[in-house]
Amino acid sequence: MAGQTQREMRRWAEAYPGLFAAKPFDDALYSTLALAMAFSGPTLDSGQQRMANRATLWCFALDWQVDYVASSAEEAAAIARRCMAAAGGADPDPDDELTAFLAEVRDELAGADAYPVLGPVWREELRRMLDAMVREHQWKAAGVARPSFEEYLDNADNLGFSFVFVAHWIHTSQPPSAVDIDDVRLASWAVQRVIRLLNDLATYDRDVKWGDLNALMLGPDRTAVGQHVRVLADEARRLIAPLRDRQPALADYLERQMEFCVGFYGVTDYWGAL
Repeated sequence: MAGQTQREMRRWAEAYPGLFAAKPFDDALYSTLALAMAFSGPTLDSGQQRMANRATLWCFALDWQVDYVASSAEEAAAIARRCMAAAGGADPDPDDELTAFLAEVRDELAGADAYPVLGPVWREELRRMLDAMVREHQWKAAGVARPSFEEYLDNADNLGFSFVFVAHWIHTSQPPSAVDIDDVRLASWAVQRVIRLLNDLATYDRDVKWGDLNALMLGPDRTAVGQHVRVLADEARRLIAPLRDRQPALADYLERQMEFCVGFYGVTDYWGAL
């Protein structure tokens, strides 16, 4: 399945050459993203994994545009505004590949049974991610004080995991109850914080070279961050446990995403070299 979805990702990227032409979008990026999704949902076919893959690929394009193409916080904020407008139903500028790709995702999601209930949740997760990305851009700007470790971790929405997860949820599920929505989101945010720190432990050297923020730059050493990961992972599992009866497929998906990242970030990460 990973092989199938990797080929799909390459076709989607080829449709938006302006988004994916940079050197870090190498073959290994598509391969490892496809493997992460295949591991997380081993009982799902490529059609069921399609939305998670499309949303993930779009998030990588967004991350590149905000972190490395935008030359100021104002440009980053303008990207965020265009994306929120597209997610809300606005027709994108055909020359704006980022919002055109997002509008394709939006339109496909809108045909799912769960979209009337979860569509507002998806847009809210997009807003949280965009706000967090713009905030980190401001933190990295010259003359702006770096955040505390706690502030940085509270900004974990910039990772995009929960945004992708809700897209996958819409694509693969029937409309959930209000209680399930709240509980699943809490578990998703907990997993997102774990992955945020696992990513930082793996990418410190790259983040130094690329000028990115990293938890290891904000006080705690590697041992302390590792201990924090274990505490957060225990909390995530505690929040996932009640979902096993009501939303078993989502519970398994969340835990397998987290466990994949434990192993994956011990070896490598997604981005290629600059």
